[in-house]
Formats: sequence, structure tokens, C-alpha cells
Amino acid sequence: RLTGRILDGAGEPVPDAIVEIWQADEDGRYRPEFGWGRSGCDDAGRYSFRTSKPGSVDGQAPHLTMMVFARGLLKPVLTRMYFPDEQEANARDPVLPAVDEPSTLVARAVHGGLEFDIRLQGDGETVFFVV
Repeated sequence: RLTGRILDGAGEPVPDAIVEIWQADEDGRYRPEFGWGRSGCDDAGRYSFRTSKPGSVDGQAPHLTMMVFARGLLKPVLTRMYFPDEQEANARDPVLPAVDEPSTLVARAVHGGLEFDIRLQGDGETVFFVV
């Protein structure tokens, strides 16, 4: 289970955001019938997914690709979520060690799953990638 919140630059929830995820399967393969989901956010800006942990793809650490659509964004923003129990794989990943704030891309383990907040701007802004 993956949950999180979408937050604006002031740390306030974005209740009308939509989050999409794409991921490989447990064997690190992308399949047309697997690995895509979409979640709206509630009044607290919270989204939720129930999925499985992906395998490694082409030497990359297991991760989810995430896109956020929200008010005030002319285009959606793209980011990644990495797993906190994959320290060795995360250190070898070609993307994660190359970003300025890699900690903004690693989920937190919580009872029953993972939590990953996405901050759209300001202090602690999540790292986003050019689409």
C-alpha cells in the first residue's frame, strides 16, 4: 500500500490533484496490462495505491514513475519514488545519486506500507524531471 499527500509551496494540501503511477512488474518487465494506476486526492491532498514492488529494470533501482496533475500547473510534473529498503540498489541507480535532493525521492516505511509526500514547490520541494 502506498499513500501520500500532494502539498503546495506553503505545505497546504492540494485536494484536486490527480496522481498517476507507472511501474514494472516484480520481474522488472513493463507489460501493457500491468503497472499503471490513477488516484484522485481527498480534501487532505491524500492519494492511495495498492500495488506490488517492481523489480529492477536495466540496472536501475526499483522505483515507481509518478506524474502529478494539479491546479496551477500548466503541465503535469514527473518524478520517481524509490524504496527505502533498497539502499544498495538506490546507491547504484544512475538517476537517484545524480539529483540535488535525493531524499525527496525516497518513500518512508510506515505500518502497512509506504508513504510518499510530493511537495510541488518551496522548502523540501520534490525533485521533478523534464517531460
